[in-house]
Amino acid sequence: MSEYEAIADRVASERPGRLLDWGCGHGQITDLMVRHGIDVTAFDYREGSEPSVVRLEHFPHIAAHVSGDPVLLPFDDDSFDTVLCCGVLEHVQYPERSLAELHRVLCDGGRLFVYKLPNRLSYLEAIARRVGLYYHGSLEHDRVYTRESAIGLLTAGGFRVDRFRRTNMLPLTIEHRFAWRLRAPIWALNRALARVPGLTMFATNLELDTTAI
Repeated sequence: MSEYEAIADRVASERPGRLLDWGCGHGQITDLMVRHGIDVTAFDYREGSEPSVVRLEHFPHIAAHVSGDPVLLPFDDDSFDTVLCCGVLEHVQYPERSLAELHRVLCDGGRLFVYKLPNRLSYLEAIARRVGLYYHGSLEHDRVYTRESAIGLLTAGGFRVDRFRRTNMLPLTIEHRFAWRLRAPIWALNRALARVPGLTMFATNLELDTTAI
C-alpha cells in the first residue's frame, strides 16, 4: 500500500483530468484516486465476462467497467486525459493492440503512465525463479522488459517517453505477521536504495511516463 499511495500521489500531482485506471484489479489505486478527488473511471478485464458495470467487492463505492475482450475498451474515442497502467501491461495477450486501444481512448496529447512493469534484470525475479516462487514470465502471457524493449514498445505504439525510472529494490509483499510493523522502515530503505547509482539496474520494476503523439 505504501507503493500504491506513492503512485496515487504522483499521478494526482500531474492533474490528470479524466483518468482511466486500466486493469483496476481489486480497486486499491482507484480508491486512492477517488480520495484525491480525481475524476477516475475503473476498468478491468475478466475472462468470459460480457461488457458491464459492477461494484468492486472490496470497494463497493466504486463501479467498474468490466469486459471479457482482451483488447477492446467500452469507451468512445478521446474519452480520457490520462490512463494509468499499474501492473497490467506485462500480462495482456496483445500488448501492441492494447496500446493502440489506449491511444484511441486518450485525447490528443493525453498521458499514459506505465508503472510496475517487471524488469528483466531484477534480482528478486531471478531469486523467485530459482526457488520455485511465482515470477513474471511463468504464465502464458507474462512478459518482462528492459529499458530498451519497454521504450521501443511504447514508442511504436505512438507514445513519447518523457521519463523513465527503475524502482523497488526490496520485496514489498512479504506475508509475515511482523511485516506491517516494519512497513515504514522497509519503505524508507526501499526508496533510499533506488537512489543509489547503478544499483537500480537490478530493481524490480520499470516506470514510464509517456504522452500520446
